[in-house]
Amino acid sequence: MIFLCIPYARFANNKMEKFEIVSYNEKAQRELDFWKEKMVKKPSFTNKLAKNFQNKINSLIPEKFHEGITAVVKNMSRTVLFGSRFTSGKPLNDLSLEEREVKIRRKIDSYKKVGAASGAWIGAGGILLALADLPVLMSIKMKLLFAIAGAYGYDIRNYQERLFILYIFQLAFSSHEKRAEVYQKILTWEEHRKELPENINDFDWRTFQQEYRDYIDIAKLLQLIPGIGAFVGAYANHQLVDKLGETAMNAYRLRLLNNSIEKLD
Repeated sequence: MIFLCIPYARFANNKMEKFEIVSYNEKAQRELDFWKEKMVKKPSFTNKLAKNFQNKINSLIPEKFHEGITAVVKNMSRTVLFGSRFTSGKPLNDLSLEEREVKIRRKIDSYKKVGAASGAWIGAGGILLALADLPVLMSIKMKLLFAIAGAYGYDIRNYQERLFILYIFQLAFSSHEKRAEVYQKILTWEEHRKELPENINDFDWRTFQQEYRDYIDIAKLLQLIPGIGAFVGAYANHQLVDKLGETAMNAYRLRLLNNSIEKLD
């Protein structure tokens, strides 16, 4: 039997009676449109129940764990903005969208594997090792975001580009209510960047930390349960890195589209 592989071909009703050739840019545009719909979608009844459950869980988690997450998020965020620990190399120029995203997807896959391995190893070690996993996971995520920024051609030596990275992070790991607010900032980034505080200490650290902490608390709590901690740790880290990669790709696609650097249609 011979199979004909047509890149990005789309079949109607799973039948070969009709198909269309879809370019990579068209495929990316459709993915972006679908993602944009998710960003503005109102929380469902299930989402509200999950949020109430999250609040219940938060009250059961040891305060030491809460404090550990808050400290890790704050320190890592400041490192992103002020330090030289994370680099992306020279921004990639003169590449098509497809060439950029082939590299980016490889990076995401690589970092998902690293995150899963870290979560599996630490997931069997109790609360102290679970706390140790937090800075490791944060470091993995931030390195991935810097790599993605460079692959899209943005220079992270610029303070505003580093702040955009933090907004991507916040967008990926926020509640529905906060997500809509952050999404609007990314959607209108060129206008919003003109209003950015000159003093980075004016950035809303408290909300940034709280949203991330609430988002990952359930997964990290389950990671403490003997017998399933390793599995939960590997799965949670894998999914968290995957979600961050998807959010970053679409956030930068929005900028490319809005700036007309490379139309996605």
